[in-house]
Formats: sequence, C-alpha cells, structure tokens
Amino acid sequence: MRNITLASRTLRTVSSLAVAAVLATAVFGARADEPDAAAKAYVHKVAVGTCGTCHGPDGNSTQPKFPRLAGQRASYLVTQLKGFRAQTRGDPDAIGYMWGMAAELDDATIEALAAYYSAQKPAVSRSGDAPLVSRGREIYEHGVPAQGVPACGTCHGADARGQQDFPRLAGQHAQYVLKQLASFQSSMRNVAIMHGVAQNLRLPEMQAVAAYLEAQP
Repeated sequence: MRNITLASRTLRTVSSLAVAAVLATAVFGARADEPDAAAKAYVHKVAVGTCGTCHGPDGNSTQPKFPRLAGQRASYLVTQLKGFRAQTRGDPDAIGYMWGMAAELDDATIEALAAYYSAQKPAVSRSGDAPLVSRGREIYEHGVPAQGVPACGTCHGADARGQQDFPRLAGQHAQYVLKQLASFQSSMRNVAIMHGVAQNLRLPEMQAVAAYLEAQP
C-alpha cells in the first residue's frame, strides 16, 4: 500500500509538470498536438520509473500477471486509464492496482502516456504448445458457431493487432488474457459485447485462444 501511495504522489507530480509543459508549449506558439521535449521527458520518467515496475520500462511486461502495453492502440489506452481513474473498470487488478495509480492522472498525462506506449516496439512473442495454438487460431479466425461465439478477428483484426477502439491482443500474456476473459464472463469487467462472447466460451477454448494470442508477433 505504501508503494502505491508513493507511486500515486509521483504520478501527481509528473502530471502537474506535464500540464505545465503543455501550457508552455501553447504560450510559445508550438503546435498544440506536439508535446514539447519537457513534457515528453516527464512522461518518459513516469512510464519508466513508475509504470515500468509492473509493465516494464518500454511496456513489454515480463510478468504474466501484468499486461504488455508496447504497441497497444493509444485510443484504447486512453479509454482504459480514464476508466481506472473513474473506478468504472472493475476487474481484480484494476481495483487492486490501477484505481489508485490512475487517481491523480489528468487528461493531458493520460494522452501522453498512451502515446508513449503505443509508440514502443512489442517484444518478440513466445511460442506455445503447437496443437493448442492451432486450436486457438481456429477459434480466433472462425469463432465457435455452435456456441454462438463470433470470430475474434472481426473486432481485433485478422492479425490481432487491434483496430479502431478494439485493443491489440497479439503477444499478450496468456495468463492476463485468461484473467480478463473470466472478468468479462462474470461481468466484473462490464463490457457488454465481451460478456456476450466470453460467456459462451469453455475454459479449454479460452486457454487455446490465449495461447494463440501470446504466440502472435
């Protein structure tokens, strides 16, 4: 708890400095959509020094409990960070970690963090059990029609790298994917479209999809 409190204070400080840098950019006539060097430096500092504890300094988490953020879609990251801040995203790790971490973030810092992570290069994916990955590919590409499960690629893209407001799933830790599917099933993470998909998936099918996604570049 003490570490979370200290991290939250750090984020509050960085948030204030980032806003100041953005305001300075506006005053001196730089383009408003291009954060200046100071703003970028502060966001890099919080991403590496605070967020990096769990997600890795470049967003390539090595701990399967925490998601990989490198290469994630910026619009999706903005939505999730605002959900953590508003305490409307309710999966267990959101409550245990991210509600407190995001509480002091303002919109400018959220946008800057999202841009930072989306620009990072995803690490090489790990290979998995070939038959399990093959089964997962089948479900990802075609769904499970007999159970009313649509193809995952319809929303997340044929390459699982996300599209529009749907997140990148390629290379994500299988353990994290399984946790989120369980949260969707129970509606603890309240996303209607994903509840409809996940509630009709059996555990072996979820494990196969998670293995397939973890193996994707």
